[in-house]
Amino acid sequence: MNDEKDWYGPESATFGDRLAGAREAAGMTQAELARRLGVKKTTIVDWENDLSEPRANRLSMMAGLVNVSIMWLLTGEGDGMDAPVEEGEGGMELSTAVAELRAIRGEMRVCAERAARLEKKMRLMLEQKN
Repeated sequence: MNDEKDWYGPESATFGDRLAGAREAAGMTQAELARRLGVKKTTIVDWENDLSEPRANRLSMMAGLVNVSIMWLLTGEGDGMDAPVEEGEGGMELSTAVAELRAIRGEMRVCAERAARLEKKMRLMLEQKN
């Protein structure tokens, strides 16, 4: 396991580990990848947690979106990515951090809008009771 390429190999990582690593390296959230693949976010979560696996057509699309080979996603061999950088070894790249921050801000906006709709609905229910 001294070789960096072994980090994502079959002895060290699962399909889900490789998918999550490649998605993060591509600067995508689970929700973004799901939208681009035309699946639900829960499907991506299940794939990354190794609870299910994608069909061949989704696997092919996914490999292209995260810029790795299908073989690498399945086995850890072939065109993929290097082992992740540990926090003490340089941390997160600035562009990755900015992309993650943008994604978090978007998710917060969506949650705030949902909360506002729920609040409005509850106020209407209270008004109807009175």
